[in-house]
Amino acid sequence: MTQTTDIPTRPQGELLLRTVAMPSDTNPNQDIFGGWIMSQMDLGGGILAAEIAQGRIATVAVQEMSFIRPVKVGNVVCCYGRCVRVGNTSLQLKIEVWVKPLMNDHLHEDRLLVTEAVFTYVAIDAQGNPRQIPKENNPKLTGLA
Repeated sequence: MTQTTDIPTRPQGELLLRTVAMPSDTNPNQDIFGGWIMSQMDLGGGILAAEIAQGRIATVAVQEMSFIRPVKVGNVVCCYGRCVRVGNTSLQLKIEVWVKPLMNDHLHEDRLLVTEAVFTYVAIDAQGNPRQIPKENNPKLTGLA
């Protein structure tokens, strides 16, 4: 777990994916397995990356990822993302995972940040080779510097 100073109080970006953490996703300590959380981030990020790239993409890197707090069975896991960089063939997304905890058999209204990371995706063609990311008239790139 990391220090909880300077933790954002609300998600940045658009909601990419929302699911419930299930017992089958736990580690031996009965917390949700970190690899499962990372896979949810990649699934949600892959949707946004494919929309931005307007086609097929491949995940090529994940920058530093730290877990701030555990995720418990029954928590609603929400992945939020936003594009932070677009190159000729690659793009980077900042992906955050927030949870709505299950408390006393009811979902708590507050969201809590669990982890965040920058995922790098490459736009690829049908043969798996890098291809240009369309930038003109791309609604997903509006407002990106």
